[in-house]
Amino acid sequence: MVAKTGNITKAANYMHLTQPTLSRQLFALEKDLGQKLFIRKNHRITLTYQGLIFKKRAEEIIELVQKTENEFLFSNDEFAGNIFIGSGETHSIKIISEIIKSLNKDFPKIKFHIISGDSEDLLERLDKGLLDFCILIEPYNLDNYEYLDLNQKDVWGLLFRKDDKLAQKNFIKIEDLFNIPLLISRQVIKKSFDNNPILNWFGDNLDKLNIIGTYNLIYNAAVMTENKICCALGLDRLITDSIDSPLTFRPLFPIIEVKVSIVWKKNQIFSSPAKLFLKKLQDTLK
Repeated sequence: MVAKTGNITKAANYMHLTQPTLSRQLFALEKDLGQKLFIRKNHRITLTYQGLIFKKRAEEIIELVQKTENEFLFSNDEFAGNIFIGSGETHSIKIISEIIKSLNKDFPKIKFHIISGDSEDLLERLDKGLLDFCILIEPYNLDNYEYLDLNQKDVWGLLFRKDDKLAQKNFIKIEDLFNIPLLISRQVIKKSFDNNPILNWFGDNLDKLNIIGTYNLIYNAAVMTENKICCALGLDRLITDSIDSPLTFRPLFPIIEVKVSIVWKKNQIFSSPAKLFLKKLQDTLK
């Protein structure tokens, strides 16, 4: 609350404490941690770098506590509870949505929580126990996880305006991208994967590209593309290619198809709703 309001007095009022009491608690917290968490000046308080880290960890701890409490709250009813699923942006989410639709019809007390993000963010939450499952798109390393392939392939391509001269092409080759301002997904240009399909496709031409920035969710990149700032490298079937849309999509050539998988931690102890979800998914994929 102190970080949110930027003022100890306001935070104390919200929390129904006196200002001196809250100030003493803050100093005690800093003493326990051996770190300065706050910068105090001119009736305004901000977080230090250590304070930002502590706030992030505290929010994760509270979220995990709430998730644990909910699991015990519904532990006597195997057909009630919460399932937390993280997902990258992929058309394969339709498979998951059909599972959710079916379970929701049969077990209305089961609630689903979908968190969007890229693989780096989602796996961090999965590792901390904040998610039950993650839907990931290649490139990824699944050595430390259990997983199921969703038997779906997404295709890499270029999102651009329909009035662009590239609209005359059926495919986009590497030379078509030279001198075009590009936005690209932040995870696919990382060199931390041994087999990165998009980097392999670039070959020795990466330095010839005018990459003006990165994104982790395609919608914002699509807005920038629509406003003639750039073109966006991304996956097919994510931005609607309708008659009214000013944007269109063309696949890269040679074609880049990437797998989509749903993953969970090894030796994961699932709640009853999560077990039902996984069993339904396994039966569907068979």
